[in-house]
Amino acid sequence: MSLKKSIAIFALAGFIHSGFFNKAIAQNSTQQTTITTAVPFLLITPESRGGGMGDAGSAMPNDPFAIYWNIAKLPFNEKKGGVGLSYTPWLRSLVPDISLSYLSGYGKISDRSAISGSLRYFSLGTIQFTDIAGNSLGDYNPNEFAVDLGYASKLSEHFSLGIAFKYVFSNLAGASNQSQTPVQAGYAFAGDIGAYYTNKAKVKIEGKKYNMTYAIGGAMSNIGSKISYTSQQYQNFIPINLRIGGYSQIEIDKYNTIGFALDFNKLMVPSNPVLAKDSSGVTVVKNGQAVIQSGKNPDVPIIQGMIQSFYDAPGGFKEEMQEINISTGLEYWYDKQFALRTGFFYESPNKGNRKYITFGAGFRFNVFGIDLSYLVPIEQRNPLERTLRFSLLFDFDAFATQNNEDKPTIE
Repeated sequence: MSLKKSIAIFALAGFIHSGFFNKAIAQNSTQQTTITTAVPFLLITPESRGGGMGDAGSAMPNDPFAIYWNIAKLPFNEKKGGVGLSYTPWLRSLVPDISLSYLSGYGKISDRSAISGSLRYFSLGTIQFTDIAGNSLGDYNPNEFAVDLGYASKLSEHFSLGIAFKYVFSNLAGASNQSQTPVQAGYAFAGDIGAYYTNKAKVKIEGKKYNMTYAIGGAMSNIGSKISYTSQQYQNFIPINLRIGGYSQIEIDKYNTIGFALDFNKLMVPSNPVLAKDSSGVTVVKNGQAVIQSGKNPDVPIIQGMIQSFYDAPGGFKEEMQEINISTGLEYWYDKQFALRTGFFYESPNKGNRKYITFGAGFRFNVFGIDLSYLVPIEQRNPLERTLRFSLLFDFDAFATQNNEDKPTIE
């Protein structure tokens, strides 16, 4: 295994586990304000339409990947069913074989309800394990995956609700346990809840009226059990997430439309507290636990942690507001066949400092569609920089229509 890959793998593992709070935290004098969880791959945007719009998507219409963004959008999709396949290289500038693959499909049961399912697979490539003497123990492919199944229904002409269930599996070390603390695969069960409202209106711009479609959507994702990687059963939060946003689209004329999306995103997991230190800078420990100077103990039950996440930031309300990420994007469509997109993502410098601009394009053919996206980081590097992501869409309606047209007629 190359040096670059070793660094990338262990950096990713460190990122995944750096936010874990347990008794061992007393030995760690480093204070972090970035909120970290287990299985962060659940937060990687798996498809290219939203990826090209600054990672916004909670209210975007006609979305075959709605089970990721907001399951409640499904009944309002114009098509009766479809399948989407996405591929996202990860850390491509360092290593060639880390990637996220995503398969999603949906079908309408009726005009008012729909079901959907998806499979998300995150591969960390191939790693060669060795013993303490450097002897090879064989190769292993660390990986994580999540399986989702959801249902959504209209409660009125303009409003819908949806729910989804998921199983998450994370195996980062395989059967290799050379440390004093054996590492095991982790798993969790979770669910999503979504709501969606859409309507039409007329807007007047410079004396001219235009047709406008607008939508508001919100979803709580990954509400579920904690996950453990060790035999000591230290329990770690998965990325329970709240996303609320809107989308509006204006028809300029018969062929041209412009859409605007805006999302606000917040992790519903406890913030890391500030630990008390003595005059020499060593963390104060009492009864085997680190003493908290400000903030709250994040080692709490799931529901308490979700509620606590709105008021436990060590810096108070100002810091709580910094935990909200903002995604915004523009989308231009020509004749519903060709799209251009751009977007911007903002995260507070005190909570990770991710800032980037995105670009994207979309093409719709008779049966297939393709979406592409590209990310340009600002201020700091990003695992998706210099990476072209793509999604392939398959339209059930168009396929059925084409088959009917190809059938010979009997006179």
